[in-house]
Order: sequence, then structure tokens, then C-alpha cells
Amino acid sequence: MTADQIKSLIAAGLVCQHLELEGDGRHWYATVVSAEFEGKRAIARHQRVYATLGTKMQTDEVHALSMKTFTPAEWSAQAS
Repeated sequence: MTADQIKSLIAAGLVCQHLELEGDGRHWYATVVSAEFEGKRAIARHQRVYATLGTKMQTDEVHALSMKTFTPAEWSAQAS
């Protein structure tokens, strides 16, 4: 899968205020900012992003995805 395809899947399943994705075609690194992360721990946030990819993780279409997840407030705070 391409970076654009993965970004499209994530954006289609999760309202993102910011979404970055880098990788080499097998190993991907995402930064995801979403209000849906409010009140959720890191594992729940990651599970929410994985859910947008459906079976793509299980079938190895997306081999590995590392991510940093932020609420909009956290994103603003870390940017300043």
C-alpha cells in the first residue's frame, strides 16, 4: 500500500485535525491528531487508528505502523 492509500483509510474512518504518514512501504510512522482521542489512553487511541485499517494489518498489506497520537490540545501544547 502507498502512503496516500493508508492516509485515506485513516482519514475515512477517523476525523483528523492533522495526519502525517511516512514510511518505506513496509514500516510506517504516523502522527494522528483527533478530538476522538479525548479521554482515551494511548492503547485505546492506537486501537482506534488500527480499526480504520480493518484487515489490512492482519493480511500484511500494512506490515507495521508506529504512531504518535494527540488530542488537538496536546498537539497545540507540544508545538509551542
